[in-house]
Amino acid sequence: MFQNIGEILVLLWKTALSAPQLWRQRRKVMEQFYEIGNASLLMACILSAFIGAVLAVQIGPVLANRGLSNFIGQIVGLSMCRELAPVMMAVFIAGRVGSSMAAELGSMTINQEVDALRTMNINPVHFLVLPRVTAVALALPLLVLFSNLVGWIVGAAVAHYNYQVAISFDAFLSSLRNGVKALDVLKGLIKGAVFAVIIGTVSCHQGLETFGGPRGVGRSVTKAVVNSIVLILILDYFLTRILMQWD
Repeated sequence: MFQNIGEILVLLWKTALSAPQLWRQRRKVMEQFYEIGNASLLMACILSAFIGAVLAVQIGPVLANRGLSNFIGQIVGLSMCRELAPVMMAVFIAGRVGSSMAAELGSMTINQEVDALRTMNINPVHFLVLPRVTAVALALPLLVLFSNLVGWIVGAAVAHYNYQVAISFDAFLSSLRNGVKALDVLKGLIKGAVFAVIIGTVSCHQGLETFGGPRGVGRSVTKAVVNSIVLILILDYFLTRILMQWD
């Protein structure tokens, strides 16, 4: 993976330079955005609901035993918006969307469709990479925001109906409002946007570098998902350190 970091950065730079072509590719962007966002909502809802539920189940009784029940909403809210929602949604999108991008572009590369685009003087970065990276960069932060809302609601319900905690909805939401600020939500959205660009760039790069027939497509899909997840976790640490300076 690390041998290809330079190539991935070059592709990212070329994609950024092709931004003026974005308006021409708006239809492709919307098609990709719909496929990524709409088709991912149900799974994102399920993941977020159980993340919020697990947080409330694990943290609630511990705090309640120490007389700190009023902090449950704050801890669940901050955990979701700062860390768990952006990372879990990014890993989910890397597995679902990144693999699809790598497989699609890998098949086009093997079938020489990418070479045909170059022959017709169509830049593959403009035509194939830019719409995909843009679409995932728009969709993932929205999924993170949706994940926050679902996780908070389910966390409040679990904390309320768990007899070991039994905190009211009003108390949970009051703690959430007092502990979670707009800046905390913004930090999660920034993480989501950065992770999205990584997923899109890595997956497209792996697809365009595919060789070796159908087996090569399988290798590209595996590498795209694994490399994306590894980079997400590495960047999460550095982004967290940087964003902590905003507090």
